[in-house]
Amino acid sequence: MLKSRTFVKKTRSGGVVKVVREHYLRDDIWCGSELCSQCKQESTVLQRDACIESNLCSYPHYLVPDTNVVLHQIDVLEDPVIRNVIILQTVLQEVRARSAPVYKRLKDIIHEKEKLFYTFTNEHHRETFIEREPGESANDRNDRAIRVATKWYSQHLKTTESEAEGLKVVLLTNDMGNKQKAEESGLLVYRCEEYIKSLIGNPELVDHLALSNEDKNEVTSTKVLFPEHLPLSRIQAGIKSGSFLQGTFRASRDNYLEATVFVQGEGEDSTEVLLQGLQNLNRSVHQDVVAVQLLPREQWVAPSSVVLQDEGAAKDDDVEEGEEEKALRISAADAARKPTGKVVGIIKRSWRPFCGMLNVSQIKESTRHLFTPADRRVPRIRIETRQSSTLAGQRIMVAIDGWPRHSRYPNGHFVRSLGGAGDKDTEQEVLLLEHDVPHQAFSQAVLSFLPKMPWAITPEDMARREDLRHLTVCSVDPPGCTDIDDALHCRELDNGNLEVGVHIADVSHFIRPGNAMDKEAANRGTTVYLCGKRIDMVPELLSSNLCSLRSNVERLAFSCIWEMNTKAEILKTRFTKSVINSKASLTYAEAQMRIDDTAMNDDTTMSLRGLNKLAKILKKHRIEKGALTLSSLEVRFHIDSETHDPIDLQTKELMETNSMVEEFMLLANISVAQKIYDEFPDCAMLRKHPAPPPSNYDVLLKASKSKDVEIHTDSAKALADSLDVAKVDGFPYFNTLLRILATRCMMQAVYFCSGMDSDFHHYGLASPIYTHFTSPIRRYADIIVHRLLAVSIGADSTYPDLMDKHKQSALSNNLNYRHKMSQYAQRASVAFHTQLFFKSRGRLNEEGYVLFVRKNAIIVLIPKFGLEGTVFFDTKDKVAPNLVFDEEGPSLKVEQHTFSIFDRVKVTISLDDSNIQHQKIRMSLIEPVIPGVSVPAPDVEPPAKKSKLDR
Repeated sequence: MLKSRTFVKKTRSGGVVKVVREHYLRDDIWCGSELCSQCKQESTVLQRDACIESNLCSYPHYLVPDTNVVLHQIDVLEDPVIRNVIILQTVLQEVRARSAPVYKRLKDIIHEKEKLFYTFTNEHHRETFIEREPGESANDRNDRAIRVATKWYSQHLKTTESEAEGLKVVLLTNDMGNKQKAEESGLLVYRCEEYIKSLIGNPELVDHLALSNEDKNEVTSTKVLFPEHLPLSRIQAGIKSGSFLQGTFRASRDNYLEATVFVQGEGEDSTEVLLQGLQNLNRSVHQDVVAVQLLPREQWVAPSSVVLQDEGAAKDDDVEEGEEEKALRISAADAARKPTGKVVGIIKRSWRPFCGMLNVSQIKESTRHLFTPADRRVPRIRIETRQSSTLAGQRIMVAIDGWPRHSRYPNGHFVRSLGGAGDKDTEQEVLLLEHDVPHQAFSQAVLSFLPKMPWAITPEDMARREDLRHLTVCSVDPPGCTDIDDALHCRELDNGNLEVGVHIADVSHFIRPGNAMDKEAANRGTTVYLCGKRIDMVPELLSSNLCSLRSNVERLAFSCIWEMNTKAEILKTRFTKSVINSKASLTYAEAQMRIDDTAMNDDTTMSLRGLNKLAKILKKHRIEKGALTLSSLEVRFHIDSETHDPIDLQTKELMETNSMVEEFMLLANISVAQKIYDEFPDCAMLRKHPAPPPSNYDVLLKASKSKDVEIHTDSAKALADSLDVAKVDGFPYFNTLLRILATRCMMQAVYFCSGMDSDFHHYGLASPIYTHFTSPIRRYADIIVHRLLAVSIGADSTYPDLMDKHKQSALSNNLNYRHKMSQYAQRASVAFHTQLFFKSRGRLNEEGYVLFVRKNAIIVLIPKFGLEGTVFFDTKDKVAPNLVFDEEGPSLKVEQHTFSIFDRVKVTISLDDSNIQHQKIRMSLIEPVIPGVSVPAPDVEPPAKKSKLDR
């Protein structure tokens, strides 16, 4: 049966086209029930015995949730208890249009066989399809379609064995109008809340319920705390007229009464609007898109230097903020004022399930408690739960349902428990969730695109590739590396020149555009390396086996080969798909030992020596052009093989071979960048590093000036040259400290599409063009670059998305986001393992250097551990000393001693675990000795018993 719809549509050019849509209706669509004998179905989903213990439904039943139930109660639907559910096509389509995250979660539930969720295509069934009536809204039509489909199911199953079984179909809706009409039609219908509360065998499900509109509007206070949010129509009109600004709300980590709104402008015209005080923040949550109105200029204030954490006992909703607001104003009195505003409305909420811990109410038998998120930028959330005694001391997840004007805190509901606070696996899970790192197991859809094992290179593959198996290729990587992206070779040619090759794993051969594995890799964006754990971008069969360029096995590669003279000048460059057989998988230390051992003269060692000699020349040339050599302390943990706890912590030692590999990777990336840009000037994926604004260098210039050293920041070359000659007699670590500070001044490097930007320059490398080609196992950007390069040399075919600059730009934005979050996750993992290390080692006394000076503290760097910590001078547990802060220096006078940047100090380091959710490394000053401030050097606690790894 065929239905058709005809309508006219206006085109971009102003023309009008007639559109005819055909809609096919069928009568052979299965109902999915085991009880049905009418449908000629090959398989069923819905069980015959669909029983669940309920006060309302004492009979077997199937559930039909409407769209709003799915959208707002997805946490309930995900629970294993809820099974035998019919998801109508109408509901699925509405959810898809209204919330992509909920749609994905719903699809995952449907694909989970144990959940018994069945999708019924009611929009294509002859007896359940309905036309929209004149004057009927789309929403009312969809509600009617859901009622019609539910009625059809009830009648359809009545004619089968279900009547004898007593099975019924229950519609779940929170829409009172829809519920009333369903009851008038003779349907069995309940509100979602009343149905869930009737499940006497599973009372914990009530905690998962999101608040209904009635619950959200329940008055908990007579006092209105916040201004009303303007409707979207008013907001849009205000933005258009210029009276409102649209931007992203960014809450402060250090002050819960302060935030900024980042307003994106054209080019460099982006601005930040400062917000202070609860009323001006007006119920915004970190990362929400909000509308702000600027206050009159005389009401502008400066950012506060006061640290205010909302960590005290739960405050009443009508509590005054007078003292804290006053503290803000006092701290801002003498500082430079910034554009200041207030939030007038919310354009888009950025709510997600938040990780944190429950603050159990002191009121006996109370079910209302406050939840404190792990992220200090997120406000505390009020939830109702009957499991408070169980959840105390656990890491849990909570979702926000709403934030009424009369409530100090948003309302939310319990989602799930993650495990005990402090447990390694639990904390790692929290870390991944809070940094939005996709870490679920790869789905069957993704794994289905893996090659079938045993895998081997086929004759067809060999025919399309250059055979380089005879070359002495080797890889050089950190110890324990299994995802080997790159390998190198160097050999002398008959003409006296040198042939140098960089061979990169050909991941794009295995991951084809648009399939499930490609989409998953594009979403993940990067492999995330945590301490003792790796979250792969691609399945392990590829990352650690078929793509990994391990020694003595044949592997597919994408090779960049240069002919160079002995001065490292490039004479010829070519790119080819190849087959290689690596002769050795070496660590940096092993490669260095080969180079240094004059007794070793085998082909691999000679190749390494040739590469190392050229790399030194290449690096010299790069530095002469103005490339920066910066510094950041990276740490390595030695992990106990039995307990998996860190037993030692040290900074990573860099060797010549580290630099050797880096030089050829940089050269390959630059060569490939030029090639793909020449071929595809509008859609090449490149990487740029913007020059920092002059104000970024303020701290570096002040630090160097304090030691009478001159630093020039006019250009990257001027900075590099002045860093090279920056020395202080008797202070050998000074230059490293300067380079660490210089690193902090830099901007973030980003991916971009060449057709969407005109500034390609990479400031740090002093290169006019750059990309990422050398790590496709762990970076999706490199896979895109491989595809572009393959098309440019005729080794592969193109596809539409690859040539679409807008899609490439959107992809770049996601990759930049994933890369940034991965870096944050890695830092958080290092911080957590550092805490574990100091927890087992007790107190340690170490020498360090002052890196920054604040009004009431100094920030100290401990080079031995690559660790930074803060020494506070105004702690609550003792009388504050006399403090005088000089911003020009900057310097801090504590009693009679003055601290400046780079001063040498001695501190005692310990773990402060008084707040289990926000544990931190505490440092106390030992030297210089300041009466009433310094602590006597404590006895260092002996280390724990050494493990086999130490021995």
